[in-house]
Amino acid sequence: MSAILVPQEPAIPVVLHQANILIVDDLPEKHVVMKTVLEELGQNLVSARSGREALRLILQMEFAVILLDVNMPDIDGLETAGLIRQYKKTSQTPILFITAYADEIQASKGYALGAVDYITSPVVPEILRSKVKVFVDLYCMNRQLQEQATEREALARSEAARAAAEEAIRRADFLSEASRRLTESLSMVATARALVDVAVPGLGSIAAVALLDSHGELHCRHVKSQQGGGGGEASLPDDGRTLNPKMAAIIHSAIRTRRIEFPAPVALWQIPDTSNALADLAYLPSFTERMAVCPLIAGEQMLGALILFGKTEDFQRADTALLSEIVSRASIAMENARLYTLVQEADRRKNEFLAMLAHELRNPLAPIRNAVHIIHSSQTVEPKVAWARDVISRQVDHMSRMIDDLLDVSRIARGKVAVHMEQLLLSTLCERAVEASSPLLAARNQELSVTIPDKPIVLQGDLVRLSQVLSNLLNNASKFTDSHGKIALSASLQEEGVMLTVLDNGQGIDPEFLPHIFDLFAQGDQALDRAQGGLGIGLTLVKHLVELHSGKVEAYSEGRGKGSRISLHLPAKVLEDGVSLAVASERAVAKPMSIAPRKILVVDDLVPSAETLKMLLELEGFIVQIANDGASALHIARQFAPDAVILDIGLPGMDGFEVARQLRDRPESQNALLVALTGYGEAESRLRSQQAGFDHHVVKPADIDALLAMVSQPREGAAAMRVQ
Repeated sequence: MSAILVPQEPAIPVVLHQANILIVDDLPEKHVVMKTVLEELGQNLVSARSGREALRLILQMEFAVILLDVNMPDIDGLETAGLIRQYKKTSQTPILFITAYADEIQASKGYALGAVDYITSPVVPEILRSKVKVFVDLYCMNRQLQEQATEREALARSEAARAAAEEAIRRADFLSEASRRLTESLSMVATARALVDVAVPGLGSIAAVALLDSHGELHCRHVKSQQGGGGGEASLPDDGRTLNPKMAAIIHSAIRTRRIEFPAPVALWQIPDTSNALADLAYLPSFTERMAVCPLIAGEQMLGALILFGKTEDFQRADTALLSEIVSRASIAMENARLYTLVQEADRRKNEFLAMLAHELRNPLAPIRNAVHIIHSSQTVEPKVAWARDVISRQVDHMSRMIDDLLDVSRIARGKVAVHMEQLLLSTLCERAVEASSPLLAARNQELSVTIPDKPIVLQGDLVRLSQVLSNLLNNASKFTDSHGKIALSASLQEEGVMLTVLDNGQGIDPEFLPHIFDLFAQGDQALDRAQGGLGIGLTLVKHLVELHSGKVEAYSEGRGKGSRISLHLPAKVLEDGVSLAVASERAVAKPMSIAPRKILVVDDLVPSAETLKMLLELEGFIVQIANDGASALHIARQFAPDAVILDIGLPGMDGFEVARQLRDRPESQNALLVALTGYGEAESRLRSQQAGFDHHVVKPADIDALLAMVSQPREGAAAMRVQ
């Protein structure tokens, strides 16, 4: 049989350090004898010829044993031993006295000085060697034990440092994940849910978030549990759940002191909640040993508290510093969510206010415009009356434009403005803008020059919105340029499109105001006379509408009194030869038809608006009746059987939408043309009008010619004119 070789582990080498042995004797021959006897031990033998030399050596070196002659000429052995024992490092070093004779008195003195033995001279080699070897081995053993203890201490320190590093990494990872979870949403409910998700099991076995309402009352919003039969999580009702009075008192105390508190555990609420097993925390679970109440405070804003339940070791792992850091980050996240909610609510209220403001401002404009149109219909008008009529007409138009601008800014800020992109010619855009601004320029006797390239330049954009942009710039230049001033509109081709520039020699712009010229409600002229008027939103509208067309706008002025220049950069290209432009056809405004008089019912709670519209329609040959509320409108419609109904939406009691639905359900009015005439022009109102059965949605003050064209047509032709 062949032998099976088992690999042996290599022996671990043992490093042996030589021990120092001090021989103190004044006779050289004795040194020779003792070195000869002791050299077999393999240690380092050190010689000293006197007590003084021995004392000098023990200050420099450490010795395992000292062989000390008793009788020496300068300092004898006993005195030397006494001095050796005074040093801390040699107070326990073994001393062997070498002497030719030793009486009991001398021996007693030697032992009193710490001698471990007496060896008589001449020495017996085996005895000397064996005794010295015992002390050398003992010394080496002690050294080894000391080294092992040092190694164990270093290892313990290393393990502690490693554990501390791992704990620091764990804490950092935990805080990083907590921050990510807490900042995922700007909703208070979602942030509260994220907080309990972070807290269980990282901080405790059960976590609950209680928040303060506007009256300072605490309500529990979310609960999560890891242990027990009800393990899981639950969102409580929107209004939360009222806390146990004892728990509420503890939380209020923690909020007042702004410190984390560790009181005796208390149930979250008193009455059990049978609707949700997890929410039934009227009784503390059996594993609950400790509780922590951590106030949620951001600056001076008191938000509520995080309540933790768990075993004692849970709170040993999650110390107060970690809890403080978590609730601090949660407080900031919740405060951000609270502020965001307030901003959203304020924005919603602002938009509702703007819509209501527009409605209320448009209502009185409608009868004014109707009255102006009635005056226009008169064959003979005195010059002063004609002048007053034209002034009123221009101011109504100006007021309508300001209302539309205000609502446009609101819609753009909410992302509610959509541009209808189509191909359009630069020349058409400039013609539209100049046509819209000509009355203002003519009224101020200002000179407008227009310079555009001869080449057919095509833009991709919304003709109505871009005309509004260019007209706003021309109107702005006219407002801030004196009478008989000069304004120039020019266009030039560039590498990536076209640059449109409006240049004037008017008041100019202060250098300090120039960077803010496109800010909302910004106005350079803040004089008390407010000579130029306006809301400070025109250029803001320009900037947003241009950006919706992937363009940019820039303003430049050398300062006050030196005019200004505003440039638009828009994507464009030159139309190639032989390529036709597919321009969307404009909606033609229908002219009143020469047919038999039509019956029209006007419904408006604003009496002047209804009466002036009635008079205007009657001048055009229509048969008109008026109603000032929904119930009256339905009653009159039953007897009158109108061909068309001009119906206000904001009626008292029954609104216009409901009136329209009921008119559509009745045989005498189901085929009537329904026109919504209202101060509400936002997309939501237009959609509701369509759903209620209206054929047209017209915003006050209406374009009279367009309105007359609508009601002159039979309903069969209304579908083509549905969107106004």
